[in-house]
Amino acid sequence: MKKYDFGSTEKRWQEVWRKEGVYEPSLEEALRQAQGKQKSPFYNLMMFPYPSAEGLHVGNMYAFVGSDIYGRFKRMQGHDVFEPIGLDGFGIHAENYALKIGTHPMEQAKVSEERFYKQLEAIGNGFAWKEKLETYDSEYYRWTQWLFVQMFKRGLAYRKKQEVNWCPSCKTVLADEQVVKGSRVTGHGSGKEEISVCERCGTEVIKKELEQWFFKITNYAERLLKNLETLDWSDRVKIAQKNWIGKSEGLIFSSPVKDSNIKIETFSAHFQAFTADTFVVIAPDHPLLPKLLEGSSEKEKVLSFCKKIISEREKNGYGEREPEGIFTGRYTIDPVGNGELPIWVASYALKDYGTGIVKCSAHDERDFAFAKKYGITLKATLLPEDKKLREDVLSFKICYADMQNGILTEPAPFAGRKAGEVSKEIIDYCVSKNLARRHTTYRLRDWLISRQRYWGPPIPLIFCENCKKSVEKSKISKGELENPGWVPVPEEDLPIKLPYVEKFRPTGTGESPLASVASFYEVACPRCGGKARRETDVSDTFLDSAWYYIGYLMQNVNIKMENDSAKLKNWAPWDKELTKKWLPVPMYIGGAEHSVLHLLYVRFVALALRDMGILDFPSEDGEPMKKFRAHGLLIKDGAKMSKSKGNVINPDEYIKNFGADALRMYLMFIAPFEQGGDFRDEGILGIERFLNRVWKMREKVESRKWRVESGDKKLLALLHKTIRKVTDDIENLHYNTAISALMIFLNAFENEPDAESFDLFLKLLAPFAPHMTEEIWRNVLGRKTSIHLEPWPEYDEKLTQEEKFTLVIQVSGKVRDSVEVNAGISESEALETALQRERIINAVHGVKPKRVVYVPNKLINIVL
Repeated sequence: MKKYDFGSTEKRWQEVWRKEGVYEPSLEEALRQAQGKQKSPFYNLMMFPYPSAEGLHVGNMYAFVGSDIYGRFKRMQGHDVFEPIGLDGFGIHAENYALKIGTHPMEQAKVSEERFYKQLEAIGNGFAWKEKLETYDSEYYRWTQWLFVQMFKRGLAYRKKQEVNWCPSCKTVLADEQVVKGSRVTGHGSGKEEISVCERCGTEVIKKELEQWFFKITNYAERLLKNLETLDWSDRVKIAQKNWIGKSEGLIFSSPVKDSNIKIETFSAHFQAFTADTFVVIAPDHPLLPKLLEGSSEKEKVLSFCKKIISEREKNGYGEREPEGIFTGRYTIDPVGNGELPIWVASYALKDYGTGIVKCSAHDERDFAFAKKYGITLKATLLPEDKKLREDVLSFKICYADMQNGILTEPAPFAGRKAGEVSKEIIDYCVSKNLARRHTTYRLRDWLISRQRYWGPPIPLIFCENCKKSVEKSKISKGELENPGWVPVPEEDLPIKLPYVEKFRPTGTGESPLASVASFYEVACPRCGGKARRETDVSDTFLDSAWYYIGYLMQNVNIKMENDSAKLKNWAPWDKELTKKWLPVPMYIGGAEHSVLHLLYVRFVALALRDMGILDFPSEDGEPMKKFRAHGLLIKDGAKMSKSKGNVINPDEYIKNFGADALRMYLMFIAPFEQGGDFRDEGILGIERFLNRVWKMREKVESRKWRVESGDKKLLALLHKTIRKVTDDIENLHYNTAISALMIFLNAFENEPDAESFDLFLKLLAPFAPHMTEEIWRNVLGRKTSIHLEPWPEYDEKLTQEEKFTLVIQVSGKVRDSVEVNAGISESEALETALQRERIINAVHGVKPKRVVYVPNKLINIVL
């Protein structure tokens, strides 16, 4: 018997598919109609990879294959599927790798591109190769720069000097979203403390004061939060975004400072316990602090302390540490009757949170720890229901901060009620009594978009001192009004190409390597023609990927730059009819690690473009992706794959030894796709055996040793149950159980085969093993067109109904017996059957059932 040669077969079909354009959709409607394609468009999008290292690992392949199976399924269901691929090749990942191996990023990009595309083709995905893109291609980043200009013109981009996150290793600023929690050993190794680290390299982040460019994502905080309610996205991603946006509804209290003419405004997020406030904290870098200390004997001492805290923040970041503080010598007169509250400087107080001045009580963990450390009086007005815990709270042994279930003791109108149930009433009460005003804050901060690195799109803005002084306000955009002297590069002059710079290593000075290239930054002002300076920072790589799903739709569309300034107002570099047809994306698959990075940014940019009138597609909320599913992570030998652990798996060897189909199926069989699992070398052998059995079946086809129709009703029923099972499982990304159902069918089928069933079986298997099924379909069965363009099998609902099922019998919740009975029996019939079983008779001892719980076609529970 001829052995299946997966090596030559897989490569051959990949070439045929590409030549025939099997996976190429007809993007434009006119072309679709000319080709007679009336199938509904289906945009099957997957997160594209960073080509930053040696190549793809099986974790990448796991994600791509999972997405591809869904796309193949939708294609066979009759959709015109668009499944593009590209490389997110700009940015720090690729640059750091180039630095590591001693090559130039521009040169390394060509090497990585060839390597990655070769690997991506080898896995057998149904990619639309004609629409591929690379973010470092000047024809792509031309439009990334164009997007930056639109944000600037409409006042969504601004430059300001402020404290920013700085990674000493990567030598660049980081957005808040790129800073994660880490830890370090304290003292003599006796414990650990939490610190802020770079999400890329794990280096502890410090603070620097620099002038940077920001995007006003905070303008969209409420919409980004509200839209989460209706998005069909993985729950863990929605929860992460909700927490990151961090909406806090609270109160601002205005109160005079004793012995001064100063009034301060204090923010309270834990307003439910507002009568428990006993002190106030102010941020050490709060601009009001010097004025507050005027005339105080404590002034120099306090300012010296503040200088120390600010210095430590710059050096060590804002990680969780033991709070430090100092009394200012000042008191505020509390407007709600709590008396004179001492004002303290606290290391944990942040000038950008609320008003930067916070009322504090025993019902906040940090406030509680601070008060205990410095002997500040505390008061408890929020108590747990548990009496023992109440004693500990009232004696201040523990902090109780449950603002949902805690019972209030005051003020009188709310005493005895749960805090969470009266939150809105308390806000209304305080506002109506003129004690405070409503205030909403968000944890979300504006997107820090500029980077002091080389490998990225140059920011398309120019600074002109002359225009700063003399520009006519009536002729400039909102962005220029808010950023005096900054002039956008005219759209027709884009792209601003990244020059080849020999010394591209980051400087660590707060400036990009481009700042040393005079030929790049010395330019004439595009507005007045005078001497000007080009911005030398590049934009964050996450801006490149914030619009790439639109970029795919532009690859084969002829784009002409408009020269008429009137037409440029709402002009877009993409075909608006095309975006209306293909957007929003109906299925997007990627990693949950990008929950508050790419997945938040892509939503923000889409909403902003919609508001500008530049992007239009049929979506009421303006969201670009209808459905997002986060795939799980693969681990190896019980640990997350990482280079430091030496357990990263290269898929090339597995494809070479077992074939892409075997690796595809094994990766999907490991565990539920959204859960991930443990990659074990021996696991692929079972899949290899399964595919070999499928291949052997084709010998019977060739020799025509088949019955024309199936006479076995059980096998026919199993076939239709398998069709239903595989259909439902693929739709829900339960690939492991779909493969299991195919294995079960093959076990029963190979002894009683028939031609029609084999056809249907191959179609069900096709999304998982595209090469082998195509080989059998076309070269063995002699079909003229690709199996991947065949209609998806349909099942007969009647044939999927179980004639018998195993009734599980419980007595008071414990399984005592089981018996096979007819499907669809009633509760009385099930009870009668159960009570006749010997084990059940012995278990109930003649006691009359108290009640009966019956789950049709599953179990019966006799409760005594």
